[in-house]
Order: sequence, then C-alpha cells, then structure tokens
Amino acid sequence: MAAPKTPRHVAIIMDGNGRWARARGLPRIAGHREGISSVRSVVETAAEAGVQHLTLYTFSSENWRRPVEEVSALMSLLLKTINREVSRLNENNVQVRTLGFLEDLPAGPRKGMLKAIETTRKNTGLILNLALSYGSRQEIVQAVNRLIAEGCREVDEQGISSRLFTAGISDPDLLIRTGGEFRLSNFLLWQLAYTEIYVTDLLWPEFRGEQLLEAFRSFSRRDRRYGGLSEQIRS
Repeated sequence: MAAPKTPRHVAIIMDGNGRWARARGLPRIAGHREGISSVRSVVETAAEAGVQHLTLYTFSSENWRRPVEEVSALMSLLLKTINREVSRLNENNVQVRTLGFLEDLPAGPRKGMLKAIETTRKNTGLILNLALSYGSRQEIVQAVNRLIAEGCREVDEQGISSRLFTAGISDPDLLIRTGGEFRLSNFLLWQLAYTEIYVTDLLWPEFRGEQLLEAFRSFSRRDRRYGGLSEQIRS
C-alpha cells in the first residue's frame, strides 16, 4: 500500500473521553487519563510522518463551565502530564506551543506549560500546538480589538490572520474529530475555511497512530480545489 500523503498541519478535536469512561463504568477523569496514551501515540506518529504542525483542542474556553471538581482534576492531570512528557517530547525534537488564553489557567499548570515551551523552544521537528482555554470567537474578537487599539481604520483578512494565536502558522490541511460528532465546537473557525474534515466514530481513547494514518489516507484521496475547479474538470 502506498504511503499516504502527509498534511502539513493537522488539527484534532479530541472528543469522547467521558463517553469512553462511562461505557466502562469509570469516572470521567479515567477517560481523560486514557486519552493521554492516544495523544502520545498520535504525536509520535505525526512526527514520524513529517507533519509540521499538530494542533490539539486540549481545553476550550467553554470547558470552564464544567463542574469544579472535573475542572480541577483536568488541570491537575494537565500539569502531571506535561511534567512527565516534556523530556520525551524534547528527545523527539518536538517543540511545544500553546494557543489560547494561557493566563486563565491556575498558576501550577500555567507555569508547567511555560516551562515546557521554554525547554523545547529550540527544537526543529514537529510543532505541537496545545489549545488551552481556547475559543475561536474570543480569538477573533481579540484580534479585531487589537486592530482597533492600533488605530486601524480598515480591516482586511491579513490584518486579522496576523493577530490570531496562529499568526505565522499555515491553516490546517486536515481537521480530525473523534467521537462521531459533526460540529466545530468553536475551534479554529477562521483557520478552517478550506480545511478537509475527517470524522470518526472512534472515541478519543481508542484513536492511536494507526488511525491517524488512516485519516491521512482519506486525506490523500481528497481533491482540494479551494473554490476552483479540479484538474479533471478543467481538462
């Protein structure tokens, strides 16, 4: 079988941790813990495949509305995970970045993320973007407000793009959503304008590197026209 075409930038909505745990009679946090194994497998597979940017929807701005106990457990898990995984990421030449309102995080997880960013800053391989306290509508509003504060009298696409959290990063070529849901959930709304979308019924803890490559194979079969005509139609 031919190797699948590798997207430059892959974005993933990691959905289904809670459902995975509930189906097994476990607390929701157990699903999030198992989901870490999926993150590790996907990051390593993406790096080996030559993906340039991998953006993971880790914690949305809306997730703060969840029960206090669950949010607290998620923040604790985030801190433990980044502290445990940063050495492995560094060894694999992965650079860690964040998208979102990092200042919203509690002091411990925020400091842990900043340390991971600094530790991996000089790495030249896969760039792993963790979307934390991220909401796309809020991101766009912030970008417009920055333009207003800078005295801009007229707004264009480049002006907004250059003030988003993803400034300097190519838009995603492929969006993967696990858990079978067909919605964007306030994730990269501006950046996903021409992104190919791949939805799988697999819950996130069931999704590993093998499934990532299957998504790449599906991507390889797509005819990306960006509003134009395909080569076959033109000919």
